[in-house]
Amino acid sequence: MVTAKTGILSSASAGDGTTSTAAQRVIVDFKDALVDYKTTSLPAISLFCDTMQTETGGDIDITVSKPSMAMEEIDEGSTPAYQSTNMRNERVSVREWGIAVGVTRRMIEDSRFNEIELAMNEARRAVDRHMTKHVMYALFGKYDTTGILGTGASSADIEYNTTEAVIELFANASHGSFFGASPGTAAASSEGRLAEYGDYDSTALNTLGSHYIDSSATVSDNDIAMVDLTKAMELIASKGGNANLICINPGHVKNLLDMADFTATATAWETSRAGDAGTAAESLSGPNGNGVIGNLFGMNVLVNSYVPQGRFGVFDTSVKPMTYVERRGMTVEEANPGFGIVGSYMSMRYGLKIVRPENGVIVIGDAA
Repeated sequence: MVTAKTGILSSASAGDGTTSTAAQRVIVDFKDALVDYKTTSLPAISLFCDTMQTETGGDIDITVSKPSMAMEEIDEGSTPAYQSTNMRNERVSVREWGIAVGVTRRMIEDSRFNEIELAMNEARRAVDRHMTKHVMYALFGKYDTTGILGTGASSADIEYNTTEAVIELFANASHGSFFGASPGTAAASSEGRLAEYGDYDSTALNTLGSHYIDSSATVSDNDIAMVDLTKAMELIASKGGNANLICINPGHVKNLLDMADFTATATAWETSRAGDAGTAAESLSGPNGNGVIGNLFGMNVLVNSYVPQGRFGVFDTSVKPMTYVERRGMTVEEANPGFGIVGSYMSMRYGLKIVRPENGVIVIGDAA
């Protein structure tokens, strides 16, 4: 004879909505399973962001050095003039995001925990989706119409004719930007972000123009023109960089595969600094259409579904263009709202911003 087994949330252990029961303990078990989850290991963060830690929230300032010293000829035995490093400040907005997951006690009893596991795993995937979209929208200057992310500039997309004087201001573009139109003309009371490099003085760099390019392609918004790629390479190289990555959305793939210069076999990923950019790129690879799919002009080509439609970017990832400032990583807390529901609350505090305006070029095919 089989002895009947009482359900985990029978009248003997259903609880009163406040006392810890088996239901809450199950949630705690899944909370412990998520302790090692790190958003900084996501490919979007690893590829494009330098990570930093902060103990404060709200708006914080970080400093970025500018080229500011030069050798001088001196008489033997004399002391040269003392020089100092020129710095510029970048303000980063650190905000909090969260998601609450709730399941009923009856769901736990009837499904033998499947709903809890599915709900918690889906919540973690929601965090992955949020982070990837946030990085890509900030990187590509795309305005988030939901109003959640706060990307873009002045509640609009950053376009090829958006001026540097507008988008260098934190009040207009809190997520930062690459160089805008007329990059040599800074906002009032600002010394500007443009710095001379090599044989290019400020006038020459200003003449080269914005790092947001109106696409030369005429077939479709997701078309790719060779002249845009070479222009992007010139803009980055003139400021001391070396373009090594093209980031596109799936809509660009067919046009790219039709190019005779495109090599479908990806070359080995290289990075000039220690880190996990190579691992991140490899983890994106595969036949699913998101990942490193090949090579063009010596640059790896990466496809990601969160790259805004009608835009693609060319980047130098040897120096990450963005910073990811984390006040608190993902935390998971037990929640007990009552009414027969138990759940978990996941939250994190961080900020994103482009701080290296010379290390990326955005080609815009969706310009109004």
